[in-house]
Amino acid sequence: MFFDRPESGELAVLVHLELSAIDSPDDPREFEELALSAGADPVAFIFGQRATPDPKTFVGRGKLEEIQETVTKHGAELVIFDHTLSPSQERNIERELKCRVLDRTGLILDIFAQRARTHEGKLQVELAQLRHMSTRLVRGWTHLERQKGGIGLRGPGETQLETDRRLLRARIDSIEKRLDKVRRQREQGRRGRSRAEVATVSLVGYTNAGKSTLFNRITSSDVYVQDQLFATLDPTMRRVELPNVGAMVLADTVGFVSHLPHRLVEAFRATLEEAANASLLLHVVDAAAENRLHLIEEVQTVLEEIGAADLPQLLVYNKLDLLADAEPRIDRDDQGVPRAVWLSAVTGAGCDLLVEAIAERIGEQMVSGALVIPPQHARLRAQLFAGNAVQNESYRDNGDIELQVLLPRAELQRLMAPFREVGNPPQWLPEKPEEEPRPEDWELD
Repeated sequence: MFFDRPESGELAVLVHLELSAIDSPDDPREFEELALSAGADPVAFIFGQRATPDPKTFVGRGKLEEIQETVTKHGAELVIFDHTLSPSQERNIERELKCRVLDRTGLILDIFAQRARTHEGKLQVELAQLRHMSTRLVRGWTHLERQKGGIGLRGPGETQLETDRRLLRARIDSIEKRLDKVRRQREQGRRGRSRAEVATVSLVGYTNAGKSTLFNRITSSDVYVQDQLFATLDPTMRRVELPNVGAMVLADTVGFVSHLPHRLVEAFRATLEEAANASLLLHVVDAAAENRLHLIEEVQTVLEEIGAADLPQLLVYNKLDLLADAEPRIDRDDQGVPRAVWLSAVTGAGCDLLVEAIAERIGEQMVSGALVIPPQHARLRAQLFAGNAVQNESYRDNGDIELQVLLPRAELQRLMAPFREVGNPPQWLPEKPEEEPRPEDWELD
């Protein structure tokens, strides 16, 4: 950080407190997995209970002495707390323990810094780190709060702390402008896919639920996969052809975690907007997890933060190979609409069912039938062929062209809108009467 600290190391003592004020305490096993994912070597795990955090040291005097003894015994160089510490608490604990202290937010930021590979990902991580560090400047620069003096040492009339605050704000502003450009570029891509009527399906879910493995299985890609938290940080998108539906774009996104730091959500908003603007969310769940219902709730909380909670969702219960006597299947609601798919991304069992369910869910907006086109409107025929919407073509005795088509309802309305007022317009003969677009719907939105 921005103050003198002991040399950091990998030997770590983990600290987890059960607070009475919290109704649903965190899983300490997940905290240990986070530490391992960051590269730490835990030598001890200290537990405790408190009604409320101590305002000075979070854990209180007695527990702090226990931590000090453990650090001395094992020669640990790092203490990690499974909580969010205030800057003053972090500094006070470091002063007492004489070693580096990291809270849950700092731990997740460190993991993200290790995983970032693309330029965009590195910018987002740096932005989150700078926002986190900005809250710790006051405590860090206490030895430089006075203005410099003496020959050759006189500054611009501001303290060292003020200088660093100004430089930090300038760097944050610069990164935010560059990420705004990335956000605009992504928005242009989404508008292009919308005009082409290509559905976007985003994989979301708790970290280490198997999203990237499933992504590779469906798209035949080689996205980085590892049995660790936050193995995927940078988003990946691939085009997939669905039977009887057409093309879709599948997006693999960063996994969620309990108490995901808000500054991370803000920094990764450009990436998470891919999920917020998807046509369908594939909510991947670790079916073998004992607390899978709690994990589903945590993911819903993050989806609400990014404005994606109301989007259509299809639950995907993954890791079926870890359950005894479990078979791949599709769960449907009372109307027969797929609501959940059980599969194993590792073995591939049930992945064909997932593709089938995705096609059904996306196909809810598809219409099929015959379109009778008079010869003078042959331009419409060319547009339908260009959009890969024609399944069969035949000609009537009077010269009319009859096309069997399958395409999104919105695309059909867009194509037929120019013919609303013309004489002898094309006639739509749907397979299902309820699919027929009304004349007032033919106009573009």
